[in-house]
Amino acid sequence: MSVPERSYGAWLSGDHTHFRLWAPNVDAVQVEVEGLPPAEMQSRTDGWFDAKVACGAGAKYLFRVGPEMTVPDPASHAQAHEVSGPSLVSDPTSYRWRNPEWKGRPWHEAVIYELHVGALGGFSGVTAKLAALAELGVTAVELMPIAAFSGPHNWGYDGVLPYAPDGTYGTPDELKHLVDTAHGLGLMVFLDVVYNHFGPEGNFLNAYATDFYRNDRKTPWGDAIDFRRPQVQRFFIENALYWIHEFRFDGLRFDAVHAIEDDDFLRRMAAEIREAAGPDRHVHLVLENEHNDAALLRRGHGAQGYDGQWADDFHHCVHVLLTGQTDAYYEDFAENTSTLLARCLTEGFAYQGERSPHRGGPRGTPSAHLPGTAFVICLQNHDQIGNRAFGERLADLSHPKAMRAATALFLMTPQIPLLFMGQEWAASTPFLYFAGYKDELAEAVAQGRRDEFAKFDDFTDPAKRARIPDPNDAETFKASVIDPEEMNDEDHAAWVQLHRLLLSLRRTDIMPHLPGTRSVSGSALGTHGVQARWRLGNGAILTVSTNLAEDPVDCAQPEGRVVYCTQGRSEAGRLPGCTTEVVMTEPENV
Repeated sequence: MSVPERSYGAWLSGDHTHFRLWAPNVDAVQVEVEGLPPAEMQSRTDGWFDAKVACGAGAKYLFRVGPEMTVPDPASHAQAHEVSGPSLVSDPTSYRWRNPEWKGRPWHEAVIYELHVGALGGFSGVTAKLAALAELGVTAVELMPIAAFSGPHNWGYDGVLPYAPDGTYGTPDELKHLVDTAHGLGLMVFLDVVYNHFGPEGNFLNAYATDFYRNDRKTPWGDAIDFRRPQVQRFFIENALYWIHEFRFDGLRFDAVHAIEDDDFLRRMAAEIREAAGPDRHVHLVLENEHNDAALLRRGHGAQGYDGQWADDFHHCVHVLLTGQTDAYYEDFAENTSTLLARCLTEGFAYQGERSPHRGGPRGTPSAHLPGTAFVICLQNHDQIGNRAFGERLADLSHPKAMRAATALFLMTPQIPLLFMGQEWAASTPFLYFAGYKDELAEAVAQGRRDEFAKFDDFTDPAKRARIPDPNDAETFKASVIDPEEMNDEDHAAWVQLHRLLLSLRRTDIMPHLPGTRSVSGSALGTHGVQARWRLGNGAILTVSTNLAEDPVDCAQPEGRVVYCTQGRSEAGRLPGCTTEVVMTEPENV
């Protein structure tokens, strides 16, 4: 992969460092390097300023953008302390890679494990867990956002310095060691990045680059970022290339691109990433997109676009079937849930242009032409747990037998499965929304968090909402730290064994044959079940039948080898309650 050119930031050149900043709203900028006199930056065209200073790696610097104001580098690669303080010049060659020949793994081999770096003890804590994840059957680790944020704790979606790994997690070289260790174990590493907004504290762009925003379009976080401007596009495209090139991440997950509302930019970014990666390296790009726009997803080998999208429709269907919850956004899945689930399994999106009751208008586009691997499915992720008032995990909200059947459905279909940290042992710890703000901002965030739940049936009473944990309380973060010692308990160990077995079966019976897979049929089984069939790339027919209700349902029994069944093969024509059955009909018997 070629080294990308830089428009922003600081980079070494011999015994000097180049500094570059886009500051279209000021007339003069100085770079102040600790221990050296301030250096006047040269004004260039289109609002750019640059300078060359005799300093090296580790130098602390700030940009002076006004007589009384210094700011960190918006493209800082590391901070000396907090996000509002000095940035550090970094040396991208300081880490010596042990697995430089790693080229990644093909997308169809992905079994993703999403985690929060802080809740696992920082970069070193995650590194220590990698061998166990590889042994479990995970093939890719996805880090929730790590961009530098204000305060000691944060989910990561309020980062303000997108190029700087947050210092509370460790150093940039420790992050590289995490990625390098994963590659040595055969694991891919993906990074969740946020390009739709900056956090509310520690972002100084409005002081010198108001053109970063547009005031004619609003988002939940304020004025939208102006992706029409080439300088803004370069900031984010180069950020993506930075993670893929310098840290050797195997892929990126782009948060909430529906808030970007610029598909041309998204396509341009994907094309540049793929061109820079070259044909020999596997680099995977995944979207979160509430619009369910199939046009952004790539088709066929070598096609531009994105490999997959988080398929929330699948999660919502299964959640409704397991818990009975139908308020807020779950109202879209309150009726004909099994039929919608069958559509998710065979066509990708449940909503493909139909009216969404929750949104009050049409949602989605046709997706049946896409392969199952274009959809990343889950039973749990950071959003679906953390967006609950008390962060309860699905295992605490559903019957264990039904949860086991849902786990088998989730892991034995052609879609790309994503587990959330602790799911493999049914962790008892919640995953709450947490941050580390202070004073008025902390009060506003806590109140905003509670106000979000006014639309949920259980929290229409303000007194009930007042009991929702304060995101800024240190105990809220501590409560979200999982306890791996739970795996020594017999009940939790049984969950680990189930995941290990299913992932082993997926690896041997399904994963090798996913290229070329196409759906054959899908149908509801009563109110809480589904049967779906796919023709795998080798010509075999994979049939998955699931019943999440307690009572048996009528179900056609396919001929073939039983790959897995939750509790013994079903009687002819009936599928027992809380059962998933996986049958493979070999090509010669199709």
